[in-house]
Amino acid sequence: MPGGPEETVAAKRARPEPITAGSAHVGSAVAPGDKRGALLQKRSVQKLKKMMHRGGQVSEAGATSTEGPELLAEEDPVGESAPSDRSSSLRSRMEERLSSARFRYINQQLYTSDSHEALRLFQNDPEAFTVYHKGFSQQVQHWPVSPLAQIIKYIKNRPPSLVVADFGCGDALIARSVRNTVHSFDLVALNDHVTVCDMAKVPLSDETVDIAVFCLSLMGKNIGEFLQEANRVLTPGGVLLLAEVSSRFDDIRQFLSAMSQLGFKNVAKNTDNSHFFLFEFSKSGAARDRVRHPGLELRPCLYKKR
Repeated sequence: MPGGPEETVAAKRARPEPITAGSAHVGSAVAPGDKRGALLQKRSVQKLKKMMHRGGQVSEAGATSTEGPELLAEEDPVGESAPSDRSSSLRSRMEERLSSARFRYINQQLYTSDSHEALRLFQNDPEAFTVYHKGFSQQVQHWPVSPLAQIIKYIKNRPPSLVVADFGCGDALIARSVRNTVHSFDLVALNDHVTVCDMAKVPLSDETVDIAVFCLSLMGKNIGEFLQEANRVLTPGGVLLLAEVSSRFDDIRQFLSAMSQLGFKNVAKNTDNSHFFLFEFSKSGAARDRVRHPGLELRPCLYKKR
């Protein structure tokens, strides 16, 4: 019946409800008087606006601008840079592992071959020495005390007129730190201070050196020849300073006995350090020929994979 209650209800159902801000995305309109529903709708709209803010502006009808997604892609650096950063980090880790593995290999070769073979190794591959020296420096820098720093301090407390020979000098830090004349010898020259040679045969005349130094450089199967050469170039009563990794020594007394046969008298020693032992010797006479003593059989210093 026209105008009756049924028609009135149907008309109300057919009448379109007004679109509130964001209702197109949130859902149906809130019935009048439903405050709780209105509050939830308002919060949903606010949340939606925050989410869409970077992509484009929300209109009163809840629609976003057509430039939104493109703008979002341009402003968000994560999508492009993160994979690049991860790739760079992975590459760095792989390079570090390869460098560490190569250091361990070179280190093992130096301890298990004689100095003649080691010299040929670096002549054929000069870059290998740089890899070794870098790896070695990274190991030693974690020590609480530097043996080289103690040796430099010792030399600085002596007259600058004394001549020094640094056997296995590395980057020749002693020569760069003291006023004395320093002859720096190693298998490869990292700078202009270094003379390349086999440490069993250095280009110096007899008895021309006052202080000879071996700082963590008694490597190889012929260390007795190194020490004989140091005896040759030292003046009578000259000083030999020797620092070595503590774990390489099986028996200190045997080592000192071997040094005696090589013409060196022990003047002082420091075996309290957990990482290295430091010895001071004086030249007491000529070295015996071809000394074969168990005290010279030091353990190789091999580094474990980390």
